[in-house]
Amino acid sequence: QVQLVESGGGLVQAGGSLRLSCAASRSLSGFFDMGWYRQAPGKEREQVASITISGGLTNYGDSVKGRFTISRVNAKNTVYLQMNSLKPEDTAVYFCHGRPGDNWGQGTQVTVVS
Repeated sequence: QVQLVESGGGLVQAGGSLRLSCAASRSLSGFFDMGWYRQAPGKEREQVASITISGGLTNYGDSVKGRFTISRVNAKNTVYLQMNSLKPEDTAVYFCHGRPGDNWGQGTQVTVVS
């Protein structure tokens, strides 16, 4: 089974930036698409962004459009999430997910303080 490992989370002030990374244990070519999800305390998990591996087509949640950018580097088996203009409401655990299958990483905490 493929392993996904997220990194890059942390504590940042509102208006700041973070870049999350999701490293896969095998080639990204085995995935149709990969996405970033987040879950805040007491809330359901929501999709933040996704990218198709072959064509690089991207999709974003309304709350992050224009602020977050998802990308992938196939040679590094890694998917990134660049997060700019962070807001306190972006605070959550961020998870990486790959399809097909139900492949999840362990999550990385992002905390935005005002």
